[in-house]
Amino acid sequence: MNSSIEDQHPAVDADLDLRAIGDRVRGLRKARGDTLAALAARAELSVSMLSAVERGEKAATVLVLHRIAGALDTTIARLVEAESPVRVTVLRRDRQTVIPGEGGWTRRIVSPVVPGIELEMMVTTLPPGVDAGEYGPHPAGSHEYLLVLEGELTLSLDGAEHRLAAGDAIHHDGRCRHGYRNDGDVPCRYVLAMTEGARR
Repeated sequence: MNSSIEDQHPAVDADLDLRAIGDRVRGLRKARGDTLAALAARAELSVSMLSAVERGEKAATVLVLHRIAGALDTTIARLVEAESPVRVTVLRRDRQTVIPGEGGWTRRIVSPVVPGIELEMMVTTLPPGVDAGEYGPHPAGSHEYLLVLEGELTLSLDGAEHRLAAGDAIHHDGRCRHGYRNDGDVPCRYVLAMTEGARR
């Protein structure tokens, strides 16, 4: 089941605390009253894959983390980072989590995880010619805001392509299927902010 997703893409950075990620996934799952099988089905993953992630035995791919986060109505940031319950949080560059993807692209999470707030902001860098893949819809009530800082980005939304140059910005309903591709000759760097609907 889903072997191309679970086995054929590179895992996230081994420097991440896999056990902590597993504990957060398990805690969020249990808080919702979900069984392992129920969450795996909703995330379109095998039970064995999800179980290995929860035990901290397997470094999931970005796409797998995306599916787990979506099934939990939360963000990837909440899976990989602890909450910051203080009024002001300074997130120094050397403390920001960087998640690498296939082809050398990187996702740097620049937003702290705040209790009760489902917002994730990241800076993504796509090398020339790299396709970061297509991601499934987020829950109802979610929105994405994107600003291209450098280079050009081809953003696909439910199959429709939008070509964005440096300085261009776009908002879209999070329920769109969305993909990110750099067809240019120079790196593309963009900021992406995502808000999720209220968690159940």
